[in-house]
Amino acid sequence: MRFPVTIIATLIGVALCVYNYTGYDPHNMVFFMFSVPGWFADMVMDIHEVNVFTMYALTIISWAVLGFICDWMIARGRSRRRSY
Repeated sequence: MRFPVTIIATLIGVALCVYNYTGYDPHNMVFFMFSVPGWFADMVMDIHEVNVFTMYALTIISWAVLGFICDWMIARGRSRRRSY
């Protein structure tokens, strides 16, 4: 199984974190729109008490997991198509 969607999704997560870290997202609007761990951290605790680098790592990992799930589903669909 190849992993092109996993690689692309991981790069999206990295780009999101780099964009936020450089300061072009001063109010963290883009980061919290696209960061799944950011959604849950905002609901559970005060977001100002969360370590930023932990949020970045969790964001990259969550994007990689979403990409892996997409790759897995694509491979599963292709194997089903070949069996018919």
